[in-house]
Amino acid sequence: METFNFSVPQDITVGKGSLSKLPEIAKKLGGKHALIISGPHLEKMGLVKKAADYLASVDIKADTFTDIEANPSVTTVEKATAKYLESGADFIVAFGGGSPMDVAKAVGVVAKYGGSVTDYEGAHKVPGPIVPLIAIPTTAGTGSEVTAFSVITDHSRNYKLTVFSYEILPKYAILDAELITTAPASVAAACGIDAFIHAEEAYVSTAASPFSDALAEKAMALIGKNIRRFVANRNDIEAAEAMMTGSLFAGIAFSFARLGNVHAMSHPVSAFFDVPHGVANAVLLPVIAEYNALADHGKYLTIYNDISPIPAYAEEFEPMMLVDAIRELCADIGIPENLTIAINNASKNGTVTKEEIESKIEPMAIDAMKSGNIAVNPRASRQCDIEMLYRRAL
Repeated sequence: METFNFSVPQDITVGKGSLSKLPEIAKKLGGKHALIISGPHLEKMGLVKKAADYLASVDIKADTFTDIEANPSVTTVEKATAKYLESGADFIVAFGGGSPMDVAKAVGVVAKYGGSVTDYEGAHKVPGPIVPLIAIPTTAGTGSEVTAFSVITDHSRNYKLTVFSYEILPKYAILDAELITTAPASVAAACGIDAFIHAEEAYVSTAASPFSDALAEKAMALIGKNIRRFVANRNDIEAAEAMMTGSLFAGIAFSFARLGNVHAMSHPVSAFFDVPHGVANAVLLPVIAEYNALADHGKYLTIYNDISPIPAYAEEFEPMMLVDAIRELCADIGIPENLTIAINNASKNGTVTKEEIESKIEPMAIDAMKSGNIAVNPRASRQCDIEMLYRRAL
């Protein structure tokens, strides 16, 4: 066994109704004035006000910033940072899905150390602890409440940059399954499959360890056996709790084992065509699972049994059975069949032809190759391989 190390330095509260613990946790943090970073949907639902009211109950002032889009941009980080500095806040509450979480982490860095979020792109460039952060996810997907990553879109180069540092981990996380029961089926599907892919890629990663494997295996079991139930009925609280806990475990797993070609390739798809992150991942997963099958050394059977309604045994299993099971799962929860459909679904300007998409394959592959995730994918990949995989996904 190779040497490995791990640390889980956060305080995490999990349970139905646990949003009510926010005042207690904020007091533990020592905060006096919060900036709640969230999205417009949660603001309209009254949940942002509910969080602010909880803080007000213990005399903690709260300002809000909710102007956050999907695939949030460098400009959004700049605006949110300005709001934080103007407000006089001394801690941040990240409330929502992956986009508010990513923005909150980036604001925590820039507000503390100055400059632009682009200055911190890459690994371990954050010089020290950031603005204290409480994370409250409202989707079961990103695991961002326990990950050391912030992903921000730089529109000047159609590129999703990543800030990676354990300094940006939220100090506290609150996981309340009641907060995800109002998600539309499409959001539940995209977020849920994203969480599953976090676990799957961490599990087959060449950087995996017994620690990350244990978390990834439990995450895949929880998500794989509950995602269909949750998409069918978001008020199924048992399924919702399983999805949130699975997403949490998957987030910890990939923080240590990293990801692979799926995520390396999905970020450029979102940057160039604005396809939702989870959808891009899901469409790419079966194509890359087939490509990686050559490198399987027994883990595909475990993954298969977590997502397939029909169990398989070692003596009868072949890796392509997993690829078929992934396609079946994606179809069951309403994921588009291929990238062409996903890109057109996301388009605001009418039909995007296959020729237009193909013209972006080379620049997307160039950007994908910049990702550190390529290096830990179980099957080695060159740029020509990535281009081939994009074409297979069309």
